[in-house]
Amino acid sequence: MSTENEGNEGNAVPSVPSVPSAPPVPAAAPGGAPQGGSSVPESTPPADAPTAQVPAATHQDGPEPSPTAYDQQAYQPPSTPQQPQAASAAWPPPPPAVPSYADGGGTGTPVWGAPAPVAAEPARKPRAGGLVAAVVVAALVAGGVGGALGFWAADRNDDGSSSGSTTVAASNSPKDFKRAAGTVAGVAAKALPSVVTIDAQSGDGEGGTGTGFVYDKEGHILTNNHVVASAADSGQLTATFSDGKKYGAEVVGRAQGYDVAVLKLKDAPDGLTPLPLGDSEKVAVGDSTIAIGAPFGLSNTVTTGIISAKNRPVASGDGSSNKNSYMSALQTDASINPGNSGGPLLDAGGAVIGINSAIQSTSGGGAGQSQAGSIGLGFAIPVNQAKNVAEQLIRTGEPVYPVIGAMVTMEEKTGGAAISEKGAEGTPAVTPDGPAAKAGLKAGDVITKFNGTVVESGPTLIGEIWTHKPGDKVTLTYKRDGRTATAELVLGERKGDS
Repeated sequence: MSTENEGNEGNAVPSVPSVPSAPPVPAAAPGGAPQGGSSVPESTPPADAPTAQVPAATHQDGPEPSPTAYDQQAYQPPSTPQQPQAASAAWPPPPPAVPSYADGGGTGTPVWGAPAPVAAEPARKPRAGGLVAAVVVAALVAGGVGGALGFWAADRNDDGSSSGSTTVAASNSPKDFKRAAGTVAGVAAKALPSVVTIDAQSGDGEGGTGTGFVYDKEGHILTNNHVVASAADSGQLTATFSDGKKYGAEVVGRAQGYDVAVLKLKDAPDGLTPLPLGDSEKVAVGDSTIAIGAPFGLSNTVTTGIISAKNRPVASGDGSSNKNSYMSALQTDASINPGNSGGPLLDAGGAVIGINSAIQSTSGGGAGQSQAGSIGLGFAIPVNQAKNVAEQLIRTGEPVYPVIGAMVTMEEKTGGAAISEKGAEGTPAVTPDGPAAKAGLKAGDVITKFNGTVVESGPTLIGEIWTHKPGDKVTLTYKRDGRTATAELVLGERKGDS
């Protein structure tokens, strides 16, 4: 997909003017004429004296810095020659300092995300764009835990984002120039060969691009369900590596509720290098992040940012169905756009900490179908959860969901996750002899905490439940008739998507 610079095609970043070959003469020469009788010649600075122009903001909105002139003082000719003073300030004075932005701040060290010139996007024939899940108003329709009406998944009052994300050109780096392992370029160079661009074509010829990454040496590729859903049953899937080699692929298993899918390369090559998996539980807000994907079809694009928030309740959908996915997401301000879906979110060491899955968009309506770009609010499935789902799909081809055995509403203003008065199609809201029933929960109870994590709504609870496995013991805090109580229960299970 297009980088975050899309829409600025042709707007070249102004270059920093060179330092003048000779310094401008100050208002008064130090001490008058030097010994030997020579005097400082009078001169008048040209009207178009060079000024340093601040480069155009490439990746963020806001006021531009004020230009900085090389010589802010008007030139005044010397009056009468005077005798030089002993050991006064050096003459001629040193040339003015080059602005800090001309050399990365003068530190001598590379700055993450130095903006690279962006060429205009080549014209393409009309087709579906890159695949991405947009944050939507959604309702859960699933057994065990379920829903009523909508929830705006991302916290609209606390985006926790940073505007410093930027695109790093990595695909054309000289092969004979070594980058240190800890730099963005070093991480990208190591990770790119294990990331693939997925092309999904449905039976009717529609489709789009997404991203995936090598999960194991057997040729399994981990990605989002919504990337492959259109071609899973009667379509064609291909995976293209950064070296241009393309392979056919088939779906091993999909989990719509988790938005996770596993593919298997046909005739997988030898020597595949899986990306190392990190620990999403140990991620901290402020940690550096690197996202790799194919925004708007632009394969092998690398963007950087930070972890803006954790445990962000997100309900996402691709806009093509009324089924939605729920996650307790990692929020990042690294630029994520349509086509990044399914790609890895890496930590500074190059380990996968999440699967890029959804974005908050300012465009109205058309969630998922909109091609709006990144506004610095991206969401990734924590890798610990994605790993559990992937292993299950590889073993059985079918997802398994942990449940509490109670249906909750999706309303925002309940002060928690309220257990519905009735279940789907008149069934009990609390499953008889299920985990919640055994723990003493009833219809109308409002769950406010899950293992100590504050629960603000139904989707928050679902996302937290789905970070666990069936059989895990958890603690719920709930309110009933104005009184607070706690209950311990063992999570049940539901197999398959419904």
